[in-house]
Amino acid sequence: MQQKKDAPLRSDAQRNRERILEVALAELTRSAEAPLSAIAKKAGVGQGTFYRHFPNRESLVLEVYRYEVQQVADAAAQLLETRAPDRALREWMDRLAQYAMAKAGLADAMRKATTARGTLTSLGHGAVTSAVTLLLEANEQAGTIRPGVTPDDFVLAIAGLWQIDPHSDWQQRAGRLLDLVMDGLRAGAPSR
Repeated sequence: MQQKKDAPLRSDAQRNRERILEVALAELTRSAEAPLSAIAKKAGVGQGTFYRHFPNRESLVLEVYRYEVQQVADAAAQLLETRAPDRALREWMDRLAQYAMAKAGLADAMRKATTARGTLTSLGHGAVTSAVTLLLEANEQAGTIRPGVTPDDFVLAIAGLWQIDPHSDWQQRAGRLLDLVMDGLRAGAPSR
């Protein structure tokens, strides 16, 4: 019996799926040609279980990308629960930088898995925009950033992340860039 697309997975099936995605991220980052059988074996699932979740390489690579984007997006609300809005925004920016560098490692696998222009951009746009909006609104309400910054403004301001070589000392370069962006967001804030 085939499961409906929108039906929630059983908890064990969900754990298997997440384990596959975690292993696939690591393996595909190392090599775009990582064998699917090796990913299944390292995830501790059989071939049948693996192919039930991901019938081909393209579906796996696209889901790894979507999964990573969602993890980064979900971190925004989690950070706002335990940190001041400006600290949450800055820490989220660090997580986004880490994601950007991992995505650079996956770039070859993603290029091979997708042929349509814009496929990858459209997969993560909504989740990231929602996270950025949540963080910007919290900071604007707290008076910690200048009023009127839009999610598009923010994305343009941090676009330099995607110019950093992931094989270099990217942490220091990304940290300096994001500190500059944060200083710019704070300039003109009502509480300053």
